[in-house]
Amino acid sequence: MRPQDDAPIEVTPVRVEPAVDAERLAGLRQLTLVVYALYALSWFVGITALIAIIVNYVKRADVAGTLYESHFTWQIRTFWWGLLWAVLGGLTLVIGVGFLILAAAFVWTLYRLVKGFLYWNDRKPLPV
Repeated sequence: MRPQDDAPIEVTPVRVEPAVDAERLAGLRQLTLVVYALYALSWFVGITALIAIIVNYVKRADVAGTLYESHFTWQIRTFWWGLLWAVLGGLTLVIGVGFLILAAAFVWTLYRLVKGFLYWNDRKPLPV
C-alpha cells in the first residue's frame, strides 16, 4: 500500500448555475401553460386533451421537485376524473341524468382549469 492511498479524497460538489436553473424553470412554466391551454382547447378539439395528458406523463420527471410538479398532478387528476364523469354522463344520457352529470363535469373541469391557471399565474404550487 502506498502512502497516497490512505489520503482522503477531496470531492468538489457540482454547482448548478442559477441562470441555467432559471432557464429550466422558465421552460417548465411555459410548458405548464401550454398544457393548460391544450386542456381548455379540448372542449372544442377533443384530441388536444390526449396530447396534454401524454405531455403530462412524458415530462412528469422533469417537473419533479419544482412548483410545477403540483400543477402536473392537478392536470393529470383533472383529465382522468373529467374523463370518468364524461363517460358516466354519456352512458346515462338515455335515462335523462346524463345531462346533469355532463353539466357538473363541465363546471368542475372549468373550475379546476381556472384555479390551476390562477395558481400558475401567481407562481404558486397547487394544494394536491
